[in-house]
Amino acid sequence: MSDTLLKDEIDVTIDTLGHLGDGVAEVNGAPIFVPLTLAGERVTIRPTTDGRADLVRILEPSASRVKPPCKHYGQCGGCALQHVEAGLYASWKREQVVAALSSRGIDVEVEPIVPAAAATRRRASFAATRTKKGVTLGYYGRASHNIIAISECPLVTPEIEASFARLAEVVAPGLSRKGRASILVTSTETGLDVAVTGGKEAPDGPLRSDLARRAGAADLARLTWDGDILSERRAPVVSMSGLKVTPPPGAFLQATQEGQENLVRLVMESIGDAKRVVDLFAGCGTFTAALAVKSSVLAVEGEQKPLAAIDRAYREQGPARKLKPVEFLVRDLFRRPLHMSELLKVDAVVFDPPRAGAAAQCEMLAQSTVPKIIGVSCNPATFARDARTLIDGGYKLTRVTPVDQFLWAPHIELVGVFIKE
Repeated sequence: MSDTLLKDEIDVTIDTLGHLGDGVAEVNGAPIFVPLTLAGERVTIRPTTDGRADLVRILEPSASRVKPPCKHYGQCGGCALQHVEAGLYASWKREQVVAALSSRGIDVEVEPIVPAAAATRRRASFAATRTKKGVTLGYYGRASHNIIAISECPLVTPEIEASFARLAEVVAPGLSRKGRASILVTSTETGLDVAVTGGKEAPDGPLRSDLARRAGAADLARLTWDGDILSERRAPVVSMSGLKVTPPPGAFLQATQEGQENLVRLVMESIGDAKRVVDLFAGCGTFTAALAVKSSVLAVEGEQKPLAAIDRAYREQGPARKLKPVEFLVRDLFRRPLHMSELLKVDAVVFDPPRAGAAAQCEMLAQSTVPKIIGVSCNPATFARDARTLIDGGYKLTRVTPVDQFLWAPHIELVGVFIKE
């Protein structure tokens, strides 16, 4: 694209909605990505660099365009699709799963998406810095490193939305004007669990006491600073199918309680009467607790602390709930996947890896005789890759269900069921 064109405003028609939620138009035979637009719209844009453009004005809006519910939308980089009508939004997300599977030659009916609701995100990560006027706390701006101070967020739970001013007050003395801190906030049954990284290093003495005092005044359940617990008024508790678990600071959790329950429901619907189940990438027990209601479980996780959290909850609460036996194994499944010989007497496997997928483990699973495998994924592309491996090893993908936990973002969860043919 020429330097002259980069300085000019031009009118284009948006052809499609890309996989990250940006509209895609063609300029001089090349695609150009325009955020906040929809297919069929006639818009004025200002091309920037790297095949992208800023939206200047909408000349002919789509009938599927709606008013965004958040006043920060457009500046804030937290959402990409608030301007999209719900029906189109749901079908577009489902199509991302279909396209990922098709790219690997997998033809399977993808079910309608299980939707997400506003004000249900129980976890959010905010950026914060100290300025002459105080603390700026919010999300990073769209395609920038500027922090957009926010006063509302229709994504998060009411408890988190109401905490913005308190959070800024708590972290203020631990911030620097030269850096940006990340503040991970989780809404738990016993209050907010706050984990800060990137602030002043190793606060001790008066600063440590001050941060702890502020956390207490704000009634936080727990405040952690670079992994160091500064204050814990109450253990932060989340429910894993009835087990009350205290996750370690920063541990992975499903983004919404409702999304977690939908994923568990889909997994349990598919398990059937399996007596021996292996739960891979078990984390803090998203599926372990539910599986143990009717199956003996081997829960495997690469990190010790999350597994210790579900282990502790199981030992303390499992007997009263009459849960089946559960074994816990710390093992790096990327470097040392379970071998097919370790799966000989297993009736079903559940795997829920990070976005990178489970390539090494699926190569072993493909060679196994496990009758049923259930894959949970937050990345359709790596799921499709791993599904291809399992299919080539003799499995049939019989069911795929997308589950939305990331409202107005391009990300999508899914559950896939594989049967050994």
